[in-house]
Amino acid sequence: MEAYRFTDYFENEVLRKRPYIKKEWCIMIIENPIKVEPQENNRFRFWGVVDDLEGRVLRVVTLEDRKTIHNAFPDRGYKP
Repeated sequence: MEAYRFTDYFENEVLRKRPYIKKEWCIMIIENPIKVEPQENNRFRFWGVVDDLEGRVLRVVTLEDRKTIHNAFPDRGYKP
C-alpha cells in the first residue's frame, strides 16, 4: 500500500461519509480495473467489482499520477 497515497479529501470526507469503503479495495481496483477513463482536471476514473459490496461496482478517482486516490463510491449507474 505504500506506493499509493490518499488526498486529504479522501481521508477526511470520503471515509467519513462512506466508512465502509476500504483502502485495499481502491488499490485492487486501480491495479485490476474493469474500465479506466480520463476525467476532467487531469484525473482518472477506475471501475471494479467488489465482492464484499455484494458484487457492486466501485468507482475510484485518482489524481493524474494514478497513484493518489482522491474519491471512491459505489457507482449505481455504471455501464460497461
